[in-house]
This record gives sequence, structure tokens and C-alpha cells, in this order.
Amino acid sequence: MINAIVKCTKLQKLTPEVYKLSFKSKKIAKLSKPGQFLNIKISDSFLPFLRRPFSIYDINGDIVSIIFNVVGEGTKVLAKKNIGSNLDVIGPCGNSFPFEKIDNNKNLFIIAGGLGVAPFPFVTRYLQNYKKIETLLGARNKSFIVKNGLKNISVATEDGSIGKKGNVLDLLKSKKFKSIISNSIIFTCGPHKMMHAIAEFAKSKNIPCFASLECDMACGIGLCQGCNMELKNGSTKYILVCKNGPILETSQIKF
Repeated sequence: MINAIVKCTKLQKLTPEVYKLSFKSKKIAKLSKPGQFLNIKISDSFLPFLRRPFSIYDINGDIVSIIFNVVGEGTKVLAKKNIGSNLDVIGPCGNSFPFEKIDNNKNLFIIAGGLGVAPFPFVTRYLQNYKKIETLLGARNKSFIVKNGLKNISVATEDGSIGKKGNVLDLLKSKKFKSIISNSIIFTCGPHKMMHAIAEFAKSKNIPCFASLECDMACGIGLCQGCNMELKNGSTKYILVCKNGPILETSQIKF
């Protein structure tokens, strides 16, 4: 993990609601693994005061990318960054997805809700030679569906503006995947309720499920103790998402 001042190399809109920001950092690109995140100081002023965590969306050579939508003051400032603007970045933070648990006999289901798609182009690039990936995307409407860098994509939207009308759990339960779901592993990221529903489904099928947890983080390195997550059992009742996560097996988590 390093703290670096980097320069914005590109800011673009992937959809009407979703921005992609890229910067160049040889050190961060070299150290990063799929599932890790960056903690970014948005501006030099005190507004916003706290850093913001962003999953590493993709890495291509020395170029590191994140995605976001405008939901508050921090992302509003980020959406107005100019090419060449400085960003104060700490990262890569946290752990990565457990790729050692995937073998050629298993199907990998990547399940993302809304901006929960953020870690998965990097995951897909890392597994570029793996054949058995199914990517399920869900969102409120088509403006939040990001397909870049993914493969074997199925889509559900709440309003039916693209793909199946419904949610990603409806997709997962569909006839299309009925014959292969039992021999699978799930990687998921998205809203808390969505991941809870996916976790319960995985439990009912006795298949492993790993979630990239989303929460507010101030420091990103375990000092502020602000990102507690309660566990179901074990010697430790709480863990820190930034330090012990953000990737955790859902069977351990008390949603």
C-alpha cells in the first residue's frame, strides 16, 4: 500500500449516470489485485473532508481506473476533475477475491447490482483465459448498466428498460442457469439487501459466495475503526471492512 499524488489522465461517461476516471501510477498498478480498493482524497480543501473508497475498476498497463456516479459532494467534485488534475490516492487497500478457490470444473457467477459492477472488469481481465464465467447485472434502469470489460452478460432492470424486468436474483433463479448453479462459486457486489439475498440463495444451494462489501470508510487502513462488520460466529465478533475485507465469504457475515 502506498500514498501517491497522481494525475487524472481521462474522465468519461460510460452511461448517462456512470463516470469512469483514470490516472497513471506504475506502483499502484503493479501492486493491485482484483477486489482491492483505493481511498481517494477528492480535493485539497476540507469539503469534502473525508476520503472516499472506490473499487479498482480495471488496470491496463500503468493506467488505473475507477467508476462512480454522482451521489454527494465528493462525487460531484470528482465528476468535474480536469485532465491533469491531482488526486491524493492511498492504495491498493484491503484483500482480493479468492481466485485459488476457482478451478476448471466450477462455474464462476459474477453478480453485480448497480455500481457494484465496479470490481469486476479487473476480475474478468485477471481471469481472461477462464471459460466458465457468467456475469449477471442488475440495476434500477439501463442508465446504470455498465458492460465494459465483462463477458457472458445477462441483464435485469427494475423498470424493464433493458434485459429482464426484475432483479439479479430473478436472473440467477432462471431456467438458463438451473443446470449449472450447483457446481459454482459466486462473486458479488452491490447494495446490502441484494448481497444478503444472494448470500441466502447461495446458502440454500450449498455453494460458496464471496462479497465485496460496501460501507463508508474514512482512513481505509484500519485506524479510524469506522467500518465495522458483525460476524456470525468465531472468536472475533466484529471485523473492519477496510482491513479484513472488503472481500469476505458471505457465510461469515451477519447481514
